[in-house]
Amino acid sequence: MFFKQFVVEGMGCLSYLIGCPQRKVACVVDPKRDVQDYIATARKNGMRIAHVFETHIHADHVSGNRELQSRTGAEICFMEGTPAKFEHREVKEGDVMDLGSVRLQFIKTPGHTPHLMSILVTDRNRSDEPWFVLTGDCLFVGDVGRPDLAGDELLEEQVRNLYQSLHEKLGKLPDSMEVFPAHGEGSLCGKGMSSKPSSTIGFEKKTNPVLSLGWEEFHREFTSGFPERPKSFSHIIATNVEGPPLLERCPVARDLTPRQVKMEMERGAVVLDARDSAAFGGVHIPGSINIGLANQTANWVGMVIDPQAEIILVVYDEKDYEAMCAQLHRIGYDNVIGYLAGGIASWQEMGFPLGRLRQLSVEELREGLERGGYDYIFDVRTSAEYSVGHIKGIEHLPLTRLLEEPPKIPKGKEVIVICGSGYRGNIAASFLQGIGLHRVYSLAGGMKAWVAAGYPVAKD
Repeated sequence: MFFKQFVVEGMGCLSYLIGCPQRKVACVVDPKRDVQDYIATARKNGMRIAHVFETHIHADHVSGNRELQSRTGAEICFMEGTPAKFEHREVKEGDVMDLGSVRLQFIKTPGHTPHLMSILVTDRNRSDEPWFVLTGDCLFVGDVGRPDLAGDELLEEQVRNLYQSLHEKLGKLPDSMEVFPAHGEGSLCGKGMSSKPSSTIGFEKKTNPVLSLGWEEFHREFTSGFPERPKSFSHIIATNVEGPPLLERCPVARDLTPRQVKMEMERGAVVLDARDSAAFGGVHIPGSINIGLANQTANWVGMVIDPQAEIILVVYDEKDYEAMCAQLHRIGYDNVIGYLAGGIASWQEMGFPLGRLRQLSVEELREGLERGGYDYIFDVRTSAEYSVGHIKGIEHLPLTRLLEEPPKIPKGKEVIVICGSGYRGNIAASFLQGIGLHRVYSLAGGMKAWVAAGYPVAKD
């Protein structure tokens, strides 16, 4: 049997290529939208991709199922009842499918979504007993799937389904069976996933804190609150239900002159500046949002920018442009209408207005605090980060909440934003500039720089 796990760093998306080289056939489970990796790997190992299996309708990334079907002719398969509106095959609980020496058996494990399935995988060259299970978003390494994405009206049913799937379906599998989930660290589909990409049923029973909860505790835990739901989730779900458009049908991005960028902004286009914090702070297009190119860029874009927005990119070079487009396409942000040709230098050469976001040093912040402080200072890290260590007296306002409910600050007031290293601080500060505040500063290096300088830290 051939088996390979693929990881989308930052987003925590895990997908799989499984096949039988002897029979030259393979399948892909839960594919990301950019599918060339699967095609190249299958071709290198002499296999054709015949099937695409989706454990469920995903909320955090647009699937590559139709992309793979278009390029390989693969059949797309879901658990019966899944509300996908495009051509696909349904499998039922207990169905078995053989791909040469590989045997797949399908188990309905609802809870994260109403029609989620897990897949038992057997390598019949080695044994007739299943070797591992692909658990989708039911069981993760160190966590379980969140049950709230189907909507408040189904939450009670989903919580009960999730408990039953974990204990009566997956929990009854042999302790030695390996577990390969659809998500890992960085995903917003759970609360505290491990960075380890696989586990076993037995190890999760012993160490996964959720699996030790009785029904009453479990019910209380999973009806009391969940991670923030990005703006992009509803859009991604709808896209995956209708059928993701092929990437070749996405608008062809143009290299835009500064004048064209200015005109598009006046029409409502969003300028997404993907340069690093220092470069954006030095000079940028007024009104642009700074989300630097990094592993978790897609998650933050999904928090800040409307999925239907027309987007113009500001990047360093063509390589960064292509990397940024790949991240945007993974979450269904296909309306990238162009990029600023010549970069920010071309904007400066035209003499158009310039924005700046001052990067306040930790020394300046300390001195300012000693003089009596500033009008507003926000620590935009998560609650867990804040409780480990923060600057005494600084208001805690997590970035997700700041974006959802911007603080009411009179124009002309001084605002300082602090995060872990400066990345999220620039997102928050550029967002506040975009809603009309001008005296906004980001702490250069964030709390990492503050701690490195030896300045005092308070703890909860």
